[in-house]
Amino acid sequence: MDKKPYYITTAIAYTSGKPHIGNTYEAVLADAIARFKRKQGYDVFFQTGTDEHGQKIQEKAQAAGVTPQAYVDNIAGEIKGIWDLVGTSYDKFMRTTDPDHVKQVSKIFKKFYDQGDIYKSYYEGMYCTPCESFWTESQLVDGKCPDCGREVKPAKEEAYFFKMGKYADRLIEHINKHPEFIQPVSRKNEMMNNFLLKGLQDLCVSRTSFTWGVPVEFDNKHVVYVWLDALTNYITGIGYDADGNHGENYKKYWPADLHLIGKDILRFHTIYWPIFLMALGEPLPKQVFGHPWLLMGDGKMSKSKGNVIYADDLARLFGVDAVRYFVLHEMPFDNDGQITWELVCERFNTELANVLGNLVSRTVAMIGKYFGGTVARSLTQNEEEPDAEFKATVTGTVKKVVAKADELRIADAISEIFTLFRRANKYIDETMPWALAKDESKKARLSDVLYNLAEAIQIGASLLDSFMPETSAKIFSAFGGESRTLEDCETFGLRERVTAITIPPLFARIDFKTLEPEIEKIRTAQMAEAAQTAAPTSEKTEEPTETTEKAPEITIDDFAKVQLRVGEIIACEKVAKSSKLLHETVKFGNEVRSIVSGIAKHYTPEEMVGKKVVFVTNLPPRTVCGVLSEGMILAAEDEDGKLALVVPDKDIKSGAELG
Repeated sequence: MDKKPYYITTAIAYTSGKPHIGNTYEAVLADAIARFKRKQGYDVFFQTGTDEHGQKIQEKAQAAGVTPQAYVDNIAGEIKGIWDLVGTSYDKFMRTTDPDHVKQVSKIFKKFYDQGDIYKSYYEGMYCTPCESFWTESQLVDGKCPDCGREVKPAKEEAYFFKMGKYADRLIEHINKHPEFIQPVSRKNEMMNNFLLKGLQDLCVSRTSFTWGVPVEFDNKHVVYVWLDALTNYITGIGYDADGNHGENYKKYWPADLHLIGKDILRFHTIYWPIFLMALGEPLPKQVFGHPWLLMGDGKMSKSKGNVIYADDLARLFGVDAVRYFVLHEMPFDNDGQITWELVCERFNTELANVLGNLVSRTVAMIGKYFGGTVARSLTQNEEEPDAEFKATVTGTVKKVVAKADELRIADAISEIFTLFRRANKYIDETMPWALAKDESKKARLSDVLYNLAEAIQIGASLLDSFMPETSAKIFSAFGGESRTLEDCETFGLRERVTAITIPPLFARIDFKTLEPEIEKIRTAQMAEAAQTAAPTSEKTEEPTETTEKAPEITIDDFAKVQLRVGEIIACEKVAKSSKLLHETVKFGNEVRSIVSGIAKHYTPEEMVGKKVVFVTNLPPRTVCGVLSEGMILAAEDEDGKLALVVPDKDIKSGAELG
């Protein structure tokens, strides 16, 4: 019987620099899904790779004094090395500089032009180089790119445009008929309400201000817009041909079952990409899943802040499977997750060392000590408490794991497996093998208990091997077995006897203090690299006369736009899942507002209650970590990181306005 095909992709990584752990998370997540689908019996094709064209690449190559091709060759090799390090089992590593891809992009652009989907005009607006995106003034947020928050620059140039509106109604209809197309649901609502239902502008699909891209064959001043180039990798990588002479893989695997992407590039994958496919006359992917971000503490990782964490550093200190466990288990389904060195170490000790590592080492040691390393399945089948419930819990885990994995709730699937391991640890406490070993008449019972533990561990390891393959392989080597099928995981007692072999500890506990010197070295190196990157290239430098950067001048009219009021804090609490945020309930005269402030490391909730502090009160409301914030507290911070609130020097009524 032929296996059902399953095609999964990641977004291709942009070759502007080394990917941090937040970028690497996507590759690990896609790998976990691909491995589990293979375990379910699918014929999986897993594609990942690198996005290698665009203005940003050209500028970085010029700054490095190398050709763009040499630059991307180096970075693509580094990305591929990290993907390999964390165990991604991709079937194809795609590069957008691959000749076959370049050829098809050129043909696709010409096809769009010939059928009237593309026309030439001029673009004038604001351009974000890091995102390779054009914006109108109205789309900017505080004058900056709405996607990444960076500076934008005015741009005017001749360009080709794609008629997005031509296909918009058809796309809206498709999304309404296929609610599973964009997941999670919150992402679908965002795309529909913020973009599609407001009407689509025509999309700029070529550039003339740089040359590092796929040339437009009939107009050599232009190169193809990087996003049109990049998105088509999902079909060119498996043999799509714009002339209709598709390869066997394209016929077999398209449409894709899953595009796994970061939530920040959802618009490109759920609006632009489906419309491009409609114009090509090709089926749309079955699902696009916009996963959340992995944040450093409460903020995005930044080299300039020295708070970036890389997968290779983590793997060196904790091991590859510990890295895989953390990023897969700690990321919520649709909310941003957090990572810190301390948190990784804590999870390593509490979950991996205590729950799993300890379970395996105790079981192997007892089988060796009491039975010379081998225990057999009970011939009498005389179960005692709590055997029946324990076995049912173990064999019932598989259906729970499959259900969670099918919904792409990988963190929950792993939690179900670790619930099995915790139950096995509890089973040891309930049956007390060390006590049974003291009574010769209980030897048969002791054998049954240890056999049951060995069986449970092997079933758990078989379910875990898609997520932590190296760890599962070590467990199988300890018990002389191999990974079981999902069907076999529902049967307890498949093996007549189990021989346990002592192996090195799966996860030896780590004292975080021993890691701190190495972590400090990593941070220092990052800060030095950031300083070097930011340093001026001119040899002649001038010492600054001030330590504080001078802010741009404003008029009195600009200042008058800011409403500053004294507010009395009548209640305060910490924000759940955040180490930095406090939630204050603030009284402004007769009005009460909810405000979130990042001051938890400087003030306790108890200290805040009763204070009268100055707030900005005419900012638009926003939601921070699920809590409504209707203003901003004012505070000063010195160079040593000391923070002080702005408070009136005399008692004054709440609600008083500064002016």
